[in-house]
Amino acid sequence: NLITIGWTGTICTQPSMVSISVRPERFSHHLIQESGQFAINLPTEALVRSVDWCGVKSGRDVDKFAACGLHAEPGSVLTDCPVLAESPVNLECKVTQRIPLGSHDLFLAEVVQVYVADEYFTESGSIREEDMELVAYVHGKYCAVGKTLGFFGYSVASPDALKRRKNQKPSSKGKEKKG
Repeated sequence: NLITIGWTGTICTQPSMVSISVRPERFSHHLIQESGQFAINLPTEALVRSVDWCGVKSGRDVDKFAACGLHAEPGSVLTDCPVLAESPVNLECKVTQRIPLGSHDLFLAEVVQVYVADEYFTESGSIREEDMELVAYVHGKYCAVGKTLGFFGYSVASPDALKRRKNQKPSSKGKEKKG
């Protein structure tokens, strides 16, 4: 099943953990609770119509992958939890805790595998996320992501560090990265 989640985020770096909030009456809630697994697939501008459609249709009634012409692939670690082949980034997640909060349950999960499509890596191994044309959901609207406003620590970086970062030239040559 595919589910559109508006409330998700990184919650820890060691171990790598994320959270998602899902209404208990949603079809995916039961699937996540039973399997203890889910995947986060970052959506792109090309996927935004499917993201919206999957957010208003239920997996109880329709195969969302087939209806949207999308493709499920087994995860590389959590093989019972499919990932979206069309997404440039997939995070395979193993649930560690479910916290009922009222209208939604909060699932906390450890990220056990990360896949980024090879074409988004530079020769030095950094990721060119601006080329992914990612989409975010902000207060009822789908918004394009990509305009860089700064980087972690830029407000206190030395002039030399700022110059180095500004002059970095991304390479179109990439490599596949898993893990």
